[in-house]
Amino acid sequence: MTAQRIAKLLQLAAQQHFDAIAIMPGPNMQYFTGLHFHLSERPAVALFPVKGQPALICPAFEATKTQRSPIAWQLFTYVDGQNPLEAFQAACGALQLDRSRLGLEAYKMRVLELRLFEQAAPALTCEAADHLIEQLRMIKDGDEIAQMRRAVTITEEALDEVLKVVRVGMTEHTVANELTLALLRGGAEGLAFDPLIQSGPNTALPHVSASERVIQAGDMLLLDFGITINGYTSDITRTFAIGQPPSAEFQKIYETVKQANAAGRAAAKSGVNGQDVDRATRQVIVEAGYGEYFTHRTGHGLGLEGHEPPYIVEGNTMPLEVGNTFTIEPGIYVPGFGGVRIEDDMLITSNKAESLTTYDRELRVIG
Repeated sequence: MTAQRIAKLLQLAAQQHFDAIAIMPGPNMQYFTGLHFHLSERPAVALFPVKGQPALICPAFEATKTQRSPIAWQLFTYVDGQNPLEAFQAACGALQLDRSRLGLEAYKMRVLELRLFEQAAPALTCEAADHLIEQLRMIKDGDEIAQMRRAVTITEEALDEVLKVVRVGMTEHTVANELTLALLRGGAEGLAFDPLIQSGPNTALPHVSASERVIQAGDMLLLDFGITINGYTSDITRTFAIGQPPSAEFQKIYETVKQANAAGRAAAKSGVNGQDVDRATRQVIVEAGYGEYFTHRTGHGLGLEGHEPPYIVEGNTMPLEVGNTFTIEPGIYVPGFGGVRIEDDMLITSNKAESLTTYDRELRVIG
């Protein structure tokens, strides 16, 4: 699989007249190489020339990571504490990159690595190549989808567990901690992000972190969280009533969001673009009179990163394809009153969009 991904990347690179592609530590390095390097003060870069043998620049003490790699690397190392410029110069020389066109991860590469390349090969032209990588990573293969399914299963099972213990009088932080423990006990390798646990008027703040606010009877409680399995993420949001049924206004808001979520899931399919899916969810909320309170896009891509293409948003006219994975998460947020969001993880298949998340979307009273 690694060889196939690299071959596809280099084919795209050649079509765009790049001579090589540089990959940084993180999701893209995992995707193309299977190697795990941390982005730190010690630079590490994988270089894939369109013609020739791949090269890896890294600290000498981390070079042993390549022993199990299926890639026949040219290694260019530097001693810890040493200026890595010589390693960059040696790599650029071996790959004959001076006067070449190098594709970079504009969203990931730091000034540190860029300056090292500029010093190592002064005639090198560096340009963004993220669009090439995105084309490949947006189409998930069977193994990637299997990892995401497992992540979703663990996520939903943990939600069941935490709802058994949520009570009036707990703080948002306490719920976040209980949820984290349930996720880790259930098999999560890590959290996709710090759980967003919001109660009462805090639910009107789409991305506020858990606080010491005490949950009260009559509150709405919003939980937005996800995990990683082999680097692949899940991301789910559900909103509940605490202690007693919510007000008529909140019930109307909840029902509107639920209908918008259903409209987005129904609209998503191969050949439909992200803009049209966003419009489908937004139309439901606008017609219910809450348009000004839906303040973010309908969704984002999901995979090795919690936010990645394709984005389900106005202006994205790229058609969805089989293998795309993304969220549908409409919300209504009324300042000073509260909000509701319902989020699902979607997969485009040959004839529909499958919701990987299947957790109940009906309004429930808990605690």
